Amino acid sequence: MKNIFKLIRWKNLLLIILTQVLIKYALLEPLKEDYGFDTALSFCGFLVLVFATVFIASAGYIINDIEDVEADKINKPNSVIIGEHISEKKATYLFLIFNIVGVILGFVISRAIDKSSFFVIFVLASGLLYIYSTYLKGITLIGNIVISGLVSLCILLVGVFDLAPAITRTNQASQLFFLDLIKDYAIFAFMLNFLREIIKDIEDTDGDYKMGIQSLPIVLGRQRTTRLVFILAFIPLAVVILYLSNNLYKQPLAVGYVLLFIIAPLIYGIIKLFHAELQSDYKKISHILKLVMLTGILSLLLFQFILIK
Repeated sequence: MKNIFKLIRWKNLLLIILTQVLIKYALLEPLKEDYGFDTALSFCGFLVLVFATVFIASAGYIINDIEDVEADKINKPNSVIIGEHISEKKATYLFLIFNIVGVILGFVISRAIDKSSFFVIFVLASGLLYIYSTYLKGITLIGNIVISGLVSLCILLVGVFDLAPAITRTNQASQLFFLDLIKDYAIFAFMLNFLREIIKDIEDTDGDYKMGIQSLPIVLGRQRTTRLVFILAFIPLAVVILYLSNNLYKQPLAVGYVLLFIIAPLIYGIIKLFHAELQSDYKKISHILKLVMLTGILSLLLFQFILIK
């Protein structure tokens, strides 16, 4: 069981669950009376959405490990699970079961909110995760973009399923305001994850080269890719600073939190990136970006204090 939890990246799944729970119960539910908007998901419906997301994400992690066995033997030999602790056959069964359960749950929640067409989202996510692991991952930048998009989709799902079905003429302005807010978080998550994906590619250059994967570090070289990521890292930093100055400058609590827990770690990560040479350096930077993703998600707790009318 321990190895199965490692295989499905339980820590990443907890982050997904935390994100969706905070959007629902730290942002939307506490503020819907004050802002006069409606939500479509009951507690049970929300649980189904979360489980659908988690099962499909778990299947994605499993198929990724199945396809990456040979590369992982080079990149992280002490962390290989497929073939060492869990057979490929068993992992494949788990991949199929998790995918089927996730898609079925996606169908159930889509029907529950009278939006059957939303079921396509889960089918596409499941299909893209498989195509990413088996094909897109080997294409320069395309795989990075796809997987980052799917990460941001985990955030958007709550808005799509909880807010979009409840839009009426009278609440449209409020519904769209909070949908835009959720979209901003999704965009920020996309940018951070995109940087992390490239940094992980730099870490995994040796194994990826053997497998014929045309990642950016293999195409451009590690040094050039590091310089490029260094430049790209200023984009999320600039976005956060602009968002802070344009929207939250009158909120001392928000300003202090963003400066201390989002902007400061980002700047530290950029500085570390400028001097990065060893694999351990890139691993540390990846952890810093993941921490910023966590602190960014936790900032959802602030809105019930700074947006109350």
